Amino acid sequence: MIFRQLFEPESSTYTYLFGCEDTGLVVLLDPVIDTVERDLILLHELGLRLAYTLETHIHADHLSAARKLKHLVASKIAGPAMDELPCTDFGVSEDRPLAVGSLAFKPLFTPGHTDTHHSYLIGDGATKRVFTGDALLIDGCGRTDFQSGDAATLYRSIHEKIFTLPDDTLVYPAHDYNHHHVSTVAQERERNLRLGAGKTLADFVQIMANLNLPYPKKMDFAVPGNRKCGECPEETPEALRKLCNLSEQG
Repeated sequence: MIFRQLFEPESSTYTYLFGCEDTGLVVLLDPVIDTVERDLILLHELGLRLAYTLETHIHADHLSAARKLKHLVASKIAGPAMDELPCTDFGVSEDRPLAVGSLAFKPLFTPGHTDTHHSYLIGDGATKRVFTGDALLIDGCGRTDFQSGDAATLYRSIHEKIFTLPDDTLVYPAHDYNHHHVSTVAQERERNLRLGAGKTLADFVQIMANLNLPYPKKMDFAVPGNRKCGECPEETPEALRKLCNLSEQG
């Protein structure tokens, strides 16, 4: 498998590139509209073709590149079937994984950050990787105070779906704000500041209730825009609307 971890600094978002060496087909996980040109240049340099974009959930901090990439390179759009988005070509669920060439993405339903959030487990020989979206971060987790978030639900999702994976499973989140790139299930189970070291459900609920996080600055246009796979709604700031122009790459 060809694998790249890519970073968008404004929203601290990781986009992941998975390439099938047999077919030359690629899946981009959680692509950001701001980095479309970068991603297309990388695909060209690697000699690969984008088959699917895949989302972990409907993001609130950036616009997805799914719609624009579909227009530019005829890729298809995949995401949680539970979102019931008309713009999605393939809806994933725990009983409906996504397969592209030799790539196999096993969905894990991990609600709590949002009520339809999915993580993805990928096995590549002896290496197991879990892509946890905004559910589990390195030494943290996604917030639970909007988009039908629920702290108790997130606690159960992480403990039942992620922390039960083998200790050496690599953990790749959708965001990191402290220049961390990868962790392991064992490390997060033991050291995660919000969920690890034996913290109880009551501990976690109290921690999440007292975060006092600021309102996401892009949420009012990112959420409705991402319900259309990355379309810019009317409330999108003018400086960002050019990104949604389907005739331009970046």
